Amino acid sequence: MSKTRLATVWLDGCSGCHMSFLDIDDRLLDLAGVIDLVYSPLVDFKEFPAEVDVTLVEGAISSVEDLEKIKRIRKQTKLLVSLGDCAVTGNVPSLRNPVGVGPILQRVYMDDILLYPQLPSQVVPELLPQVRPVHTAVKVDIYVPGCPPSADTIFYVVAELLAGRVPDLAHRTRFGV
Repeated sequence: MSKTRLATVWLDGCSGCHMSFLDIDDRLLDLAGVIDLVYSPLVDFKEFPAEVDVTLVEGAISSVEDLEKIKRIRKQTKLLVSLGDCAVTGNVPSLRNPVGVGPILQRVYMDDILLYPQLPSQVVPELLPQVRPVHTAVKVDIYVPGCPPSADTIFYVVAELLAGRVPDLAHRTRFGV
């Protein structure tokens, strides 16, 4: 029997969902027998592969780079999971939405208390006018709210998907979705 090809992706967020994924602890060994982790910030793969069975996406879409990445990932993934409140609602990254990109960049890079104030021309990707949850850009198959979702919830979702079932999260998240 072939292993399920699993990927995890980190867009704009704090990495808390990935830390919660790692908190699955010894149950990761159970997963290792039935999955191939084909892409993740936890491993050193540079390109998102084709034909991924399940992708867990942490974080909101904040930049042109994020938007391009999630569209590419969706095309190459059978089941896409929005993992955590940033992916599901925009959460903390979206706090910049009422302020706007210009004032944020001004405050972060041009404030007069900085030794060498200047707008970055490298490394920082072009920001979108608004931070968006994942489902506003691509089809999402499963939503797992939480900031972050618990390790138990993440393990349950992955185990259910590996068993070919849609996870019932009614009593596993504070939203009951």
